[in-house]
Amino acid sequence: MHKAVFLDKDGTINEDLGYINDPRDLKLIPGSAEAIKMLNDAGYKVIVISNQSGIARGYIQENMIQTLNKILHKHILNGGGHVDSIYYCPHHPEIGLHPYKKNCDCRKPSPGMLKRGAKEHGIDLSQSYMIGDRVSDIEAGKNAGCKTILTLTGYGKEEQKALHEKQITPDHVAKDLLEAVKWVLSNDRNS
Repeated sequence: MHKAVFLDKDGTINEDLGYINDPRDLKLIPGSAEAIKMLNDAGYKVIVISNQSGIARGYIQENMIQTLNKILHKHILNGGGHVDSIYYCPHHPEIGLHPYKKNCDCRKPSPGMLKRGAKEHGIDLSQSYMIGDRVSDIEAGKNAGCKTILTLTGYGKEEQKALHEKQITPDHVAKDLLEAVKWVLSNDRNS
């Protein structure tokens, strides 16, 4: 069984600029590619999981998300790293167009994308991590049985209050993905 780090995309790996419809607008948060390379070098599977309700809402086409994901992976490859898979949830439970308006098990905070990654890549979720900038990322990680890290990039600073109100405590809070990955590597060495 492999260990993995599941990463949220927008606000964690790349800048969250809302619904991007121009691939040239995709910009990595400084240190993200380096962080992913560090995980690769340490033997972790790296899987990106992202809610993309903009598809259900009609703000962005699914093929644009697929293009943006390819460009994201290209940026990471240019930094010397790679991701093993990118999963996204195009659904929304209350808003949207058929067939995307539905309750599903993939939309975070549900753990569906993490479980899919575990099944497809032979991952031990109890030895894995979920890193993201939103409450839903932390809840998804906890729901899957992973350790969780909140990054203060993206919506992270604002989401700290919501986590506190919901009495949800991530295992660690990090300035950004690079700091989060350094904590993962240090935590695993010390355990």
